[in-house]
Amino acid sequence: MSGSVVSRGANGKSQSSRGKAMLLALGKGLPDQVLPQEKVVESYLQDSSCDDPATRAKLERLCKTTTVRTRYTVMTKEILDEHPELKTEGIPTLTPRLDICNAAVIDLGAAAARAALDDWGRPAADITHLVYISSSELRLPGGDLHLAAHLGLSPNTVRTSLLFLGCSGGAAALRTAKDIAENNPGSRVLVTAAETTVLGFRPPSYDRPYDLVGAALFGDGASAVIVGAGPMTPAENPFLELEFSTQEFLPGTDKVIDGKISEEGINFKLGRDLPEKIESRIEGFCRTLMDQVGIKDFNDVFWAVHPGGPAILNRLEFCLELQPEKLKISRKALMNYGNVSSNTIFYVLEYLRDELKKGAIREEWGLILAFGPGITFEGLLVRGVN
Repeated sequence: MSGSVVSRGANGKSQSSRGKAMLLALGKGLPDQVLPQEKVVESYLQDSSCDDPATRAKLERLCKTTTVRTRYTVMTKEILDEHPELKTEGIPTLTPRLDICNAAVIDLGAAAARAALDDWGRPAADITHLVYISSSELRLPGGDLHLAAHLGLSPNTVRTSLLFLGCSGGAAALRTAKDIAENNPGSRVLVTAAETTVLGFRPPSYDRPYDLVGAALFGDGASAVIVGAGPMTPAENPFLELEFSTQEFLPGTDKVIDGKISEEGINFKLGRDLPEKIESRIEGFCRTLMDQVGIKDFNDVFWAVHPGGPAILNRLEFCLELQPEKLKISRKALMNYGNVSSNTIFYVLEYLRDELKKGAIREEWGLILAFGPGITFEGLLVRGVN
């Protein structure tokens, strides 16, 4: 089996023999408002002033099938009291929504970035590049500049923004950070993702059945990672080597995950055939990654999959004949945070790091996967570092 060699440098830290990018630190930032799943029905119907029994029954069913137990949310009763127009159908509300979102993503993103910097053990001044991801804000200059200023990063920090990539945004950011790190020796890339559902919050409508799916599944939060290549300092503790990355879209599926911004916010539509579409290509896509190191059996790698919902994870497990424990950490992230769009893959990676530290993962190689609008597949072949 081919692949790079991870050896120990003079300082005892792991070094990649071919200058591959490595994941060095993780952090997250969460809103103060915790939303247990058993309270979602009452909270959402009360917040949206809805008393329809059929809507209640459907939302109750959805809350059970998502497998989510806990989420975090920016939206509060205080915000709705201040902006009652947000729960009123047909009123232009884009401006107040963006005011709330633009502030929230920076507060959450900064908290996640500071946590990652603390985990890293080096000062913010050592960050050379910033990759910023969000599908929850819209302004000029963008959140990348506001976040850099908020964190006190150097004005020379090279910034890259990835906007409105949805659930594939986190994996796309890892791919981008890998390319930056490997082409700029000694660089350290701060990746920050921040999302909130405020832009899409609205009262239920028979014309928008997917709104209830969102109410039962999606959450808010931020995450951050630090990626670097080249010699590791004594303070750095890499846990994943990013070996190979790729992206692919499925022609003719651009309407399966559909979102449009209007005066009332953003309106999402998610096709019922999304799991089926992903299943149609997932085996070939994963083989493209695994072929890099000659692995044939899907159970011979560890898995970090963005948990868009239980149906997607179930389809992957079935069609690839995965052992149940292979998607355990993805299901755990979905259970504890919900689907937080671009962030969620980083919550999965936090659990992956815990498993690697405990020695619970025997496989040397693994896959990171996420699926977003397009339908776009993002994938990375990674190697665990002890």
